Amino acid sequence: MPSIFSRIVSGELPSHRLAEDAEFLAFLDIRPLNPGHALVIPKQETDHFFDLNSELLGRILLFAKPIADAIQAVTGCDRIAAVVAGFDVPHAHLHLLPANTMADLDFARATPANPEDLAAMAQKIREALSR
Repeated sequence: MPSIFSRIVSGELPSHRLAEDAEFLAFLDIRPLNPGHALVIPKQETDHFFDLNSELLGRILLFAKPIADAIQAVTGCDRIAAVVAGFDVPHAHLHLLPANTMADLDFARATPANPEDLAAMAQKIREALSR
């Protein structure tokens, strides 16, 4: 059975997409810790992040960098934390989290976001990416 992320990749489930290429997809988390919290995933369905081959691991970070830069520009946060946890969905993913303090990385604070807020944030990030 495909993971929820594979279903997003295929377009079966909606998402607020930020960037995509042949190997990767970035989209906003629907339960963000902070506005702008994004997920970067390989389109190849692999459960554990560090089971990705070395080349793919390197390329996912190169793919994530401009997205992280755009999120930081849009949100004005001090830094973008990159977190690999992997407990919630059995599909490798990298969290890009706008953060000002370590408290901003507390996953227990995740709450569902308003779809309109997500759409507006996604648009701002895509605009920052296109500059």
